[in-house]
Amino acid sequence: MRLKSLALALAGVALSAFAATAQTAIKPAVVYDKGGKFDKSFNEGVFIGAEKFKADTGVEFRDFEPTNDAQIEQALRRFARDGHSPIIAVGFSQATALQKVAAEFPDLKFTIIDMVVELPNVQSVVFKEHEGSYLVGLLAGLASKTGKVGFVGGMDIPLIRKFACGYVQGVKAAKKEAEIFQNMTGSTPAAWNDPVKGGELAKSQIDRGADVVYHAAGGTGIGVLRAAADAGKLGIGVDSNQNMLHPGKVLTSMLKRVDVAAYNSFKAAREGSWKPGVSVLGLKEDGVGWALDDNNKALITAEMKAAADKARADIIAGSVKVHDYMSDSKCTM
Repeated sequence: MRLKSLALALAGVALSAFAATAQTAIKPAVVYDKGGKFDKSFNEGVFIGAEKFKADTGVEFRDFEPTNDAQIEQALRRFARDGHSPIIAVGFSQATALQKVAAEFPDLKFTIIDMVVELPNVQSVVFKEHEGSYLVGLLAGLASKTGKVGFVGGMDIPLIRKFACGYVQGVKAAKKEAEIFQNMTGSTPAAWNDPVKGGELAKSQIDRGADVVYHAAGGTGIGVLRAAADAGKLGIGVDSNQNMLHPGKVLTSMLKRVDVAAYNSFKAAREGSWKPGVSVLGLKEDGVGWALDDNNKALITAEMKAAADKARADIIAGSVKVHDYMSDSKCTM
């Protein structure tokens, strides 16, 4: 009887060891968007998600920071040749390279953030940025004393105009007659990493009367937030929680949970539940939102929070519809 019990116990240990081995048999990797891993925004959000997965599971990941488009395809292919899977491609600009590489390695898993690539081994994660931007626009409109607010985008692409359009709709919901100044930093990828120009654009909007400025500009936005803080005005961060960059001077941050997208991709692959296809994450899925913490709680009144909470509920319920610029390339507000 003792021998039987011992045999069963050993079998249980063996099965547990096998399960643990099966769970950890992944080699995750990340290829960031241009603009740098530590941009305090989009890329860094993905890095934070990957780091959390590593901390929770002990599974290491490889990553690479490209500085040009050619390096993106090279990095994806190198990671694939080395057997990494899943490989996360960060940003819309990686779609063409991923289309090629994923087709060459059909047995590997790939996740792309901010673009759809339709292949049987690719998981595409996109967000309803206009919904989150509406909420921070609403807060900007309620916080503004001048009735004038600003928006600074990074590269002038439809995705960033989607942020801007959602923001405008939120501002107008709070103050119908509000004036919104808008500038894009540039038309090349360099627009994601130019904090000096970001600061200059924010200052020009502030000189025209804007007292709240929202950025969707990656590393360029660091300059936007600094300029707003230096002028005694309020900035609004994006993607990651940027409230701590200038405590008391950042009204809030529009959260785009790329950290969750990265973490979930790795986690699902490890657990054997990873699936290809398209995931669209909005307010309902907690894929976007706004940040409230000790750094900005003094700036958000109870009335402002109640208004944002109601708007969130109304958008989820469908009673408030936020126009998506990318649906028709228009923002008629």
